Amino acid sequence: MTAPSNKVSPPAVRRRRKNNPESVRADILAVATHEFSEKGLSGARIDEIAEKTRASKRMIYYYFKDKETLYLHTLEAAYQKVRLQEAELALDHLAPLEALCRLVRFTFCHHAKNPDFIRLVMIENIHHGRFLAQSELIQSLNAGVIDVLTNVYVRGVEEGCFREGLDPRELHWLISALSFFNVSNLHTFSRIFDWQQAAPENQQKLEDHVTEMVLRYVRADRPALTS
Repeated sequence: MTAPSNKVSPPAVRRRRKNNPESVRADILAVATHEFSEKGLSGARIDEIAEKTRASKRMIYYYFKDKETLYLHTLEAAYQKVRLQEAELALDHLAPLEALCRLVRFTFCHHAKNPDFIRLVMIENIHHGRFLAQSELIQSLNAGVIDVLTNVYVRGVEEGCFREGLDPRELHWLISALSFFNVSNLHTFSRIFDWQQAAPENQQKLEDHVTEMVLRYVRADRPALTS
């Protein structure tokens, strides 16, 4: 007599998935994130996404209507992930210098660990931000991070540790640019200069350098720039 099998049949898997729509959506978005980041909006195929999620095309279209809508939801999920993680930093409870340091290090590490996010942003720039502009969610999420950074900066100015006259949007641009380049140009920079940029020790050095550069830029006691 053979022992009963613990293997769940495909129909049972499909029934279980249908009974958990949030899990189905999350699975589709996870696969779509990788497909869009690797192949772009034009190169990604719903057939391949369906195959890799073991969902039907009909199910994907049920949740997301069409490929462009799926792409937009993928963008929203990517931005929502980073902004929710930023919110968990609890910067309001830290001294301004420590809060800014934590935010810079988080941004650098998040981007390094999530290359799909960087590639999605690069692809959306190819589309001139057309899909991003359609999303009220992304607009509100990114406005929120500027509000957080403004709060840290204003507290720093009031306490005398940050210099006056900086625009928090420009500060966010600086942090993003330094962290973004580490991922977007990783392969070309490493090959051109024969440098193992992705090596853990080099990543740690770059994280430290980026943090120091941003802090030196905002500190009230920084040396005056010469013309």
